Amino acid sequence: MDHIRALVEQVRVPPQRGKFKVYIIDEVHMLSQGAFNAFLKTLEEPPPYAIFILATTEKHKVIPTILSRCQIFDFRRITTGDMVLHLRDICRKEGIEAEEDALHIIAQKADGALRDALSIFDRITSSASGRNIRYDDVIENLNVLDYDYYFQITDALLAEDSASILNLFDQILRKGFEPDVFIIGLAEHLRNILVCKDEATLALLEAGDSLRERYRKQAALSPASFLLTALNICNDCDVNFKMARHKRLHVEMALLKMCFINRAVKAAQIPVFSEKKTPDATVEGGRLTADGGQPSGLGLNSSTGYGNAATNPQSPIPNPPETAAHGNAQPLSKKEMIELASGLRQGLKKAEAIPLSLDAYEQAVAVEEAEKAALESRLTIENARSEWNAYAASVESPTLRQAMTAALLDLDDKTLSATVGMTTHRSLLQQELARLLDTLRLRLHDPVLKIQVLLDESKAQELRPIAPKRPLTAKEKLDKMKEVNPLVEDLLKRFDLKLDE
Repeated sequence: MDHIRALVEQVRVPPQRGKFKVYIIDEVHMLSQGAFNAFLKTLEEPPPYAIFILATTEKHKVIPTILSRCQIFDFRRITTGDMVLHLRDICRKEGIEAEEDALHIIAQKADGALRDALSIFDRITSSASGRNIRYDDVIENLNVLDYDYYFQITDALLAEDSASILNLFDQILRKGFEPDVFIIGLAEHLRNILVCKDEATLALLEAGDSLRERYRKQAALSPASFLLTALNICNDCDVNFKMARHKRLHVEMALLKMCFINRAVKAAQIPVFSEKKTPDATVEGGRLTADGGQPSGLGLNSSTGYGNAATNPQSPIPNPPETAAHGNAQPLSKKEMIELASGLRQGLKKAEAIPLSLDAYEQAVAVEEAEKAALESRLTIENARSEWNAYAASVESPTLRQAMTAALLDLDDKTLSATVGMTTHRSLLQQELARLLDTLRLRLHDPVLKIQVLLDESKAQELRPIAPKRPLTAKEKLDKMKEVNPLVEDLLKRFDLKLDE
């Protein structure tokens, strides 16, 4: 209050030199209500030579009557890239050699304030030997955790190596870093990896060229579902850290949760097995149509072992056994179906089997491309008939087997039509349609396949199996012989032959 009154008294005195008197009031939001009121009159009617500059970091705490009489200029934080350029220019002028990553760490630690960046730079320069600023010197001086630890932790998380994760975390604690500082740094590292997943957001990554390339390679190995879930776990760990009584265990539990994210995602994709599954079916004009839509999981027939895999286009769909393509498919056990749903293909090495490290990047990409090629659709009328017959041969009910064998198949785009001539056959196929649809989608690698059952009684005679002919009588056999060879009649007359009654 007294300072504001002294300021008001000084304003009344015009400048002795120059045209203006400039008054800079820093942290103006700290003024009391009385000080604001005492200053308000001068601010409303200032002398023409007086200029007031009010600086604050909390504009909302300044009373509206003051704000309404000021021109407001909002200053944004200086970007890390601009600060690096400025520090590099200083190094050039001062003859100082500095590593690019070292300047990035200084700029990031300054958090948008160039004054803080220059203070850190001066402190490190005075302690650096030979006027050479290295990355190791900076992280040691600023007590910053080396980003290489975060890359190792992420590699171990992707490989589900819980032992390495706990050992690395123990090394970090032995270096004197607090658990909450580590978890915040890990969250920032995962965020940087997520940013590198898309070229459109790559510009948001504030790092040097060499570090940027490491982030890009690790992003190629990290599924987006893993990164999002891990970020969520890091956030929950940070929020609840202060309430945890055992700080180290709290962070270790979060790391172990992140370690098995991929396994949890795979387990969530395997649905609960059910004995019955009926599709939405309608009968219109003797026509039964069933469209199961996109199957959401694996439906198993307890008697046949056939089923379908999840239809997520990103998830691997297993290849069927070669015997199915030849109509000799054997029923699969529940364990075999779970392995198929998990993507364990015959003759194909999965990407999960490759050590998840930056050195295995190119190998993982090659395997991923091979997996995508293995998902090509096999939907043709020949393959559909083969799998249809294989399924028919595996069912236990002879009546259902007869109904499937008697059906006439036709393929139009993604719709497989089965025409039957009997109502009983249509009913049997309707009851089996859900499991049959799931099986054909799995075996033919086509999750959008539809099946419709058509009833056409006009084709009943065509579809009905031909009854075996009765044996001919002796007279009928003789008549047939006469029709084939007229000389038989002449032979009968010449020798006076007669049938033995």
